[in-house]
Amino acid sequence: MTLTPTLYKIVTETLWQETKAAGIFRGAGIDLQDGYIHFSTAAQVKQTAALYFAGQTGLLLVAVDGSKFGEELVFEPSRGGDLFPHLYADLPFSAVLWEKPLPLDAAGQHIFPDLQP
Repeated sequence: MTLTPTLYKIVTETLWQETKAAGIFRGAGIDLQDGYIHFSTAAQVKQTAALYFAGQTGLLLVAVDGSKFGEELVFEPSRGGDLFPHLYADLPFSAVLWEKPLPLDAAGQHIFPDLQP
């Protein structure tokens, strides 16, 4: 039996709060453009932040229970051939484990909470 890891999504706090109020998360702009919600694993999320969110404030790190999805969650080759989790469905808030701020340190690097694999 293969265990599905905790998945991580970096999202602006503004978008997250708006979608929570609406009751559904369909994704950020890149997700809507690509047709799936981009996630990272614990091993991938710090590089994702560095590459796509460098120096950006007002972000949240959202942890999601990957076991809540069936065939709609697909691990596909992406950056460097690494397999990244892509959700081909809306994200139900019932799958969210937690959300935490993703602040910057003095050097402009994001400060991550403890991550579960």
